[in-house]
Amino acid sequence: MEKSIITSGSTIDLAIEAALNQLGLDRDSVSVQVLQQAKPGFLGFGKTPAKVQVTYEAPDPTPAPVAPKSALGAASRSKPKASGVPVKKPDPKPEAPKPVAPKAEAPKAEKPVAPKAEAPKADKPAAPKAERKPRPERKPEAPKEPKEPKVFAPAEPGSVEEKIEQFLKGLLENMGSQAVPHAVKGEGDTYHVELTGEDLGYLIGRRGDTLDAIQHLCNYAVNRDVEGHVRINVDAEDYRRKREESLRKYARKKAQQVLKARRRTTLEPMNAYERHVIHATLQEMDNITTYSTGTEPNRRVVVEYVR
Repeated sequence: MEKSIITSGSTIDLAIEAALNQLGLDRDSVSVQVLQQAKPGFLGFGKTPAKVQVTYEAPDPTPAPVAPKSALGAASRSKPKASGVPVKKPDPKPEAPKPVAPKAEAPKAEKPVAPKAEAPKADKPAAPKAERKPRPERKPEAPKEPKEPKVFAPAEPGSVEEKIEQFLKGLLENMGSQAVPHAVKGEGDTYHVELTGEDLGYLIGRRGDTLDAIQHLCNYAVNRDVEGHVRINVDAEDYRRKREESLRKYARKKAQQVLKARRRTTLEPMNAYERHVIHATLQEMDNITTYSTGTEPNRRVVVEYVR
């Protein structure tokens, strides 16, 4: 059963967050409809908060058990109602003479009866316990073979790959990281860079924010020293591919919620690449359209139902 609540806040994000805190749910479990955009007003006058409607799935209420009707209640209802005609009461029967009780004789002394010795009960043999079947022995799992580390060819002197690696080495050293960049040329003017080493999590950052910043700086610095324009993609621990798969699942889940509720929903803020993945995933889906709204860095994808 679907239920919804309406919350408000100074921004749409704060209004959604207030609803999630009130319901105790996460962002993926609800559908959000923006009812009113926030207006700053002028000198504090006419300020209007943002208002959203959050729809969520609630369990159906279980029907209360019906108490059985008592026999007394049924019997009392089955009696005919008294009519207005007076009913004659039957004449009382003459009472029979009460018999005179004979005089009680003195009780005779009874001889004490010796208690009979009970024969000891024979202990019943206990039923044999059912034998437990021995559990089948689990075969030890074969140890997983460690993945062989990738082998990267050294960059040629004076190549674009060498310029990319030199810039990233200096940048990572200033960040206090010992990660090693490896650049490989892809199709056209695209270069792929993989960062290898330990503790790469903080280089990825929350939802890839730090990795995106490193990629942006690398593109800006390298394109100043090369002819034409090259596109550099920086990745660590295969994060880009895993994030893309996660976004595709997230987009399909939200689209199914929109089809069921027949209402549009606004997704969380995303960068241009992530919004492109959402649009590409849902572009062939029936009765679903997507478009972006807002300004960077809070630009979002809206998934809407269409007939």
